Amino acid sequence: MQLWVGLGNPGPQYAMHRHNVGFMALDTIAEVHGFGPEQKKFQGWLREGRIGGHKVLLLKPATFMNESGRSVGEALRFYKLGPDALTVFHDELDLAPFKVKVRTGGGLAGHNGLRSIDQHLGPDFRRVRLGIGHPGHKDRVTGHVLGNYAKAEMDDLAEMLGAVAAEAEWLAKGDDARFMSDVALRIRD
Repeated sequence: MQLWVGLGNPGPQYAMHRHNVGFMALDTIAEVHGFGPEQKKFQGWLREGRIGGHKVLLLKPATFMNESGRSVGEALRFYKLGPDALTVFHDELDLAPFKVKVRTGGGLAGHNGLRSIDQHLGPDFRRVRLGIGHPGHKDRVTGHVLGNYAKAEMDDLAEMLGAVAAEAEWLAKGDDARFMSDVALRIRD
């Protein structure tokens, strides 16, 4: 069993923020792979399903970004899973818009959701980094991250989310390199 977590903030006013792309990725995966309905659990929304032969739980913490680790820790403890079963989907300033990279462990790059999970579990969990690009100057970061995607970005956003969902089976199998390669190929076409 694996726990996949999408980071974001709850509420319709945040729905299209770049900071919520983790929520968007989980919603797309759930739709493409026919997951069950959302249930209120672990201070968030949980959906259960299968990707290929793998049981996957999708969790969107409702604790707001800065407290994501509370929700994630609660779910992992309940299912008796370690950090090796965890994959976190999150926005990444240091990646070009709509690029997707996967890594295990590493720094937090000022991301409060990752910081919260790190405080609860340590740094050794897999991250699916969804590029949102950097606005160019640190004074503009908060507005960029907490800003909505522009209308002109919607097709690229949908393409990236669709590619992540379509290739999710490679993630479930633990083949991060194949996942990244196939996502990149889908986005390039």
